[in-house]
Amino acid sequence: MTTPTHPTASTSASSPWPTEIRLSPDKRLLSVTFEDGTRYALPAEYLRVTSPSAEVQGHGKAQKQTVPGKIDVAIASISPVGNYAVRLNFDDGHDTGLFTWTYLAELGRDQDKLWTEYLAELQQKGLSRSRS
Repeated sequence: MTTPTHPTASTSASSPWPTEIRLSPDKRLLSVTFEDGTRYALPAEYLRVTSPSAEVQGHGKAQKQTVPGKIDVAIASISPVGNYAVRLNFDDGHDTGLFTWTYLAELGRDQDKLWTEYLAELQQKGLSRSRS
C-alpha cells in the first residue's frame, strides 16, 4: 500500500502518523510503522476480532461481541479512507470497520493486554479461535 498523504496543519501533532503499511505475502500480518519509528506487527485474526465496526464493538461496552473462529482469517485487501484510516477487507467477508491511524496505534500499543482479554473472554464463554 502506498504511504498515506501527510496530514494538514489542522491535524494534531500528537496524532500517530503511519509512514508504512505493509501486508505480508500470506495476508495474515499487517505491519504498520509510524513517524516516531514505532512499528507494530498486527495479526489478521487480532485485527478481525478487535474490528472497530458496530458488528464487533456494538453501540456501547455492553453490546461488544466476542468473535470466535477467526484463527485462519486473512486480509483480502486494504483500502485507504481519506487521509485518516484504512478499511481492511477480510476474507470472511467482514469489511465494515474503519481502522484509523490512532486506533491502529492503540491496537499495537495495547496488543498484549487486548489479546489476553480476548482469550479470556473466549474461554469464559466456551468459544474457540478455531472454526467450528
